[in-house]
Amino acid sequence: MNVVIYARFSSHGQNEQSIEGQRKICLDFCQQKGYNIIGEYIDRAISGTTDNRPEFQRMIADSAKKHFEYIIVYQLDRFARNRYDSATYKAKLKKNGVRVLSARENINEDASGILMEAVLEGMAEYYSVELGQKIKRGMDLNAEKCLCTGGNVALGYKVADKQFIIDENTAPLVRYIFEMYANGKIITEIITHLNAQGHKTSRGVPFNKNSLRAMLQNKRYIGVYTYRDKEIPDGIPRIIDDDLFYKVAEIMEKNRKAPARAKAKSEYILTTKLFCGYCKEMMTGFSGIGKAGMVYNYYICNGRKKKICKKKMVQKDYIENLVVSECRKLLTDENIKKIANEVVALCEAEKDTTNLKRLNKLLSENKRKHTNLMNAIMECDIESTRKTFYAEIPKIETERIEIENEISKEQSNQVNLTVPQIKFFLSALKKGNVDDIKYRKTLISVFINAIYLYDDKITLVFNSGDMTVTIDDKLLSDIDESNETAKCLFLNNVGPPIGVFLQYFRY
Repeated sequence: MNVVIYARFSSHGQNEQSIEGQRKICLDFCQQKGYNIIGEYIDRAISGTTDNRPEFQRMIADSAKKHFEYIIVYQLDRFARNRYDSATYKAKLKKNGVRVLSARENINEDASGILMEAVLEGMAEYYSVELGQKIKRGMDLNAEKCLCTGGNVALGYKVADKQFIIDENTAPLVRYIFEMYANGKIITEIITHLNAQGHKTSRGVPFNKNSLRAMLQNKRYIGVYTYRDKEIPDGIPRIIDDDLFYKVAEIMEKNRKAPARAKAKSEYILTTKLFCGYCKEMMTGFSGIGKAGMVYNYYICNGRKKKICKKKMVQKDYIENLVVSECRKLLTDENIKKIANEVVALCEAEKDTTNLKRLNKLLSENKRKHTNLMNAIMECDIESTRKTFYAEIPKIETERIEIENEISKEQSNQVNLTVPQIKFFLSALKKGNVDDIKYRKTLISVFINAIYLYDDKITLVFNSGDMTVTIDDKLLSDIDESNETAKCLFLNNVGPPIGVFLQYFRY
């Protein structure tokens, strides 16, 4: 198991020895666990309330290389003192397959902490989706006017004031390519010729089969403005006439080989959450094609792949729909209110206001100095002394501005969530579209910690600690793996209300 160590000390009350102490504890922890340390990231004299830490940012970037699986810290506040930053960066690391482990603390954080991080992560995803929707609305408005919405501009065109116009330098090359194909040249011959002449695509790279085929099918060359699934005839200047364009299309259709049936691409939203109840191995996505060519998607136990477990496969849509349904049951008005109050209370309790108090004290002292100095000037009768006092005023003013700037920075690093904000987020989840993939992923991210699947029952562990809910029934009928279809028996009784999962809420 490859790991890295992250350590830091802040500027107040700590020193280089703090780093050595942290390293020693982390090294002992790794030795005890048998971890292989492949690197260290050290930030000196930098507060954990900010994510503007050079080594920290380098570590996050390096996680994408997938050279290590764990980040070892002395304790979790070395990683981040700001819960929002912690949730955000842990989410990034999770996507790269990396977890944060504390050498001094039990990594299984308390119930409310786990839930809060899940809610914050979900809110970050929700608001990023909202931002994306606003951007999309702006692009939709541009599209209605046949304006450029960004992205790559097709070869033969350029953009001026968001309007598409013909690029006289490259438009002749477009016509030449269409004419070569219409006159019998095959794709490979055209690519070889173009690249030998040093021509480039609109992206500035050599031509290949995909880029050339996409170009020959691009309706923009006959003046059709395209945006998503909309087409507006005569929306932009044409480069190719209809006869040439459709002649090329006809030849391409004749030359097109019968495509091989591709496997359906499915997103397995329970990945990293779903485990085999018997061997505790993770269950991952698996797809197969039946005799009629239909694609079937399942979750399969990794222990079964290793031939150490006989857990049956489970049909993907069935188990995902079941889990999403149970998550939605948590979103009662009472639960939403309780979750919002608990998360905000914990955010307030975990705020590190030490530095903010120190800065406010410095600001008060600065104001006192300014007042005393002005009083001294008014009472002083000696001109030379008054000039000396006046010379001190700019220094005090500069100091005040610097302190106020530091206070603003410190305040911006604080998580200032409100009950209405969280209630709005959870209420939006309650009303969400159950068929929307992003909505389903957000639900599972917020509420589900782990799922243990057996052949006759399922145990859900929620983001609240140790409390679990087990649904006992015949979960699936026997699956005949040689059959075309997988048979499922849907549950009529899904057990008790799952609101009890919040162990720190007193029901």
